[in-house]
Amino acid sequence: MSRGAGALASSPVRAWILDESPGSYREGEVAEPPVGDDDVRVRPVTSALNHMDLWVTRGMPRPPLPHVPGCDVAGVVESVGGDVDHVAPGDEVVVNPAVSPLDAVVAHGIDSPLGAGFQIVGEHRWGGHADLVVVPGRNVVARPPGRTWEECAAYPLATLTAWRMLRRARLTAGESVLIVGIGGGVGAAALALAQRAGATVYATSRDEAKRRRAVAAGAADAFDSGADWPVTVDVVVESVGPATWERSVRALRPGGRLVVCGGTSGPKVELSLPRLFFKQIEIIGSTMGSYPEFDQVTHLVATALPVQVDEVFDRADYPAALERLRRGEQLGKVVMRHG
Repeated sequence: MSRGAGALASSPVRAWILDESPGSYREGEVAEPPVGDDDVRVRPVTSALNHMDLWVTRGMPRPPLPHVPGCDVAGVVESVGGDVDHVAPGDEVVVNPAVSPLDAVVAHGIDSPLGAGFQIVGEHRWGGHADLVVVPGRNVVARPPGRTWEECAAYPLATLTAWRMLRRARLTAGESVLIVGIGGGVGAAALALAQRAGATVYATSRDEAKRRRAVAAGAADAFDSGADWPVTVDVVVESVGPATWERSVRALRPGGRLVVCGGTSGPKVELSLPRLFFKQIEIIGSTMGSYPEFDQVTHLVATALPVQVDEVFDRADYPAALERLRRGEQLGKVVMRHG
């Protein structure tokens, strides 16, 4: 049984809805999400876009339908399940989009995303581009003090993903890192985190303005993604895929590490095995993050880690926000403000 505002009410809520995949979004009404004993229901104040918003419309992946998108959410607790005691209605919170079952948390700890049953809010379960969203109680944390609502929606998925990538790549102070495709949220977060770790950071982008902004944000230099990169580094952060893969591998020093979290330009790449074993490089996959990692990221945000917000739209203008993301015009996160 749930406690708090709206606990006994059951009425439709407004949301952006995907009825078919492949398909397109429509704005309409869905049933009010129920609140289990371990759940928290949040009324979003802001939510942010990710490439997942686009991928599910192409059936890559195909989510459970009908689907409500929105991986990143910050808002106010509406009601809580009977077993939840760390937050209460009215609390301002941020949603951790990485949902691991409790048995995976027990078995894997900080590597709980490796366990079975891992889910992402806005992909495997309904997201936050709606009046209400329900997540497990363990997936809400207090809103970091001193940060805007827009920043609180901008950091969860991207900064969590970048943090785990750099941790798995074992980046240390004094090393060098190349961030491929600086325009997205993960790239912007990786730049801020790598700088904070004491690394020398380089970046790539097809867009000259984005390269200038990366240097202004602290990158030692930035290069055209489509040209040769005049640098050799300890770590490469990859999320683009086949369009940049060959240059990314070439940019590694002997013994270097390439960490990859996605492929915005496609799912398949070619790898030269002699280069792999003669240079003794590592290719490391990484997905999202764990609960301890999200706590670490939230602490960093609370202690002035830069969070890059690109542009803010009203929720009613979701199609225009999606188009900005589709065109790759953003530097940082595209955020929506809810009414």
